[in-house]
Amino acid sequence: MTASKAPGRLRAGLRAVPRILREDLCTLARDPLPRMRWLAWTPHVLVVLCAVLMGQLNAIELDGPRVERLPGPDPMLFVLLQSVAVLLALTRPIAAWWLSTAVLFLAAVFSENPAHWPWNDGQMALHTLLLFLLALRVRPRIVIEALVLTLLTGGLNVLLGLRRHTEDHLAYHTAVLNTGAVWFVIAVVVGAALRGRRVARTRLVEQEELTAEERARRTLLEERNRIARELHDVVAHHMSVISIQAQVAPHLVENPSEELKENLAGIRHNAVEALAELRRVLGVLRSEDALADGARHAPQPTLDRLDELVGSVRGTGIEVLIEVTGERRPLPPGVELSAFRIVQEALSNVMRHAPGAGARVELGYQRRGLTVRIINTPPDRPAPPSPGAGHGLLGMRERAAMLGGELTTGPRPDGGYEVTAVLPAHDPAPPAAATQTAATETAEDPV
Repeated sequence: MTASKAPGRLRAGLRAVPRILREDLCTLARDPLPRMRWLAWTPHVLVVLCAVLMGQLNAIELDGPRVERLPGPDPMLFVLLQSVAVLLALTRPIAAWWLSTAVLFLAAVFSENPAHWPWNDGQMALHTLLLFLLALRVRPRIVIEALVLTLLTGGLNVLLGLRRHTEDHLAYHTAVLNTGAVWFVIAVVVGAALRGRRVARTRLVEQEELTAEERARRTLLEERNRIARELHDVVAHHMSVISIQAQVAPHLVENPSEELKENLAGIRHNAVEALAELRRVLGVLRSEDALADGARHAPQPTLDRLDELVGSVRGTGIEVLIEVTGERRPLPPGVELSAFRIVQEALSNVMRHAPGAGARVELGYQRRGLTVRIINTPPDRPAPPSPGAGHGLLGMRERAAMLGGELTTGPRPDGGYEVTAVLPAHDPAPPAAATQTAATETAEDPV
């Protein structure tokens, strides 16, 4: 069965050869030689110089005093065309290869000098350079096809030479063909190797960019999950309070009406259901959390614990000052939690990236919100390298944006660093469309 299928596959493969060659080589597509990173345009200048010098060598050999030729085009036309082909290879390598190969064949056809059959040294040098430029830009399969066709045209020239020259010249013609083949193969191998190296480096850079983007996206999702877990605890606390108040309220009123009892029971029922749903969501968010159960269920910190945080940082040898302006007052739990985490992360960055520096934490209470500013002095020694990508600035920015606030970070003129967060004391207003939708749903399905 296998033996019977082999001839059919071979015939199918042979029938596909013209189509493959047509798709690979019948094109005038522009493919300019890229500018190198370190050498800039130097390779392009060298190619032009080589085309001029090798063209002069080609002209000397084709138009020397011993050259005999048949009536036809001026040999200088072939010299000019092949030099132009090398220059054309800087932008359109496949079209340049076609031109150079045709010139090699026709120059031999119109020449009667057996000393330069099928190619002379200048022609081989120019075509070797052209094949090298071709191998730098196209896939290995295409340049191998071009190499084979070049050698086939050279072999055809050798066969034509047998009709014009004696059989004594056959060994010389074959040696010239073999020499040209060696140089052509070397050019193709070196060019393909350099192209493979360049393609591999380009793919590596692209992969590194994709990896960096994926790492940033994963970092963002992790930080948002962390924020969601913390805010869940805040919301769950308030929902529990609502449920308890709705349960206790009927006992605080003398002879409550049935309508009031039903409304309060509905409020408690909805609060309990919302709390259960929040717990299910929390279970999903914490399914891969490695924290201990005690740490998971610990109450979320507020600014009341700022002194405790600063004390732990001072224990590491860093001098930290706290300045509070305005009238200190309780803020919404989300604002308190975000402000505490921003201060915590900023001080952690000081310990990691500014060894020996001092820090100052400023809290500014305004009527509309809270301004948090963390400033550190310049470090007194280089910071050790930090392993991996940090989440600090990303997490602080996410917390500020979630509350509708702003976060600015950057170096100070004295060499230190500053983190400033402006957090509003109220929840950000939802979009108009969302507000209208929520109002419609409430009107259609009242509690």
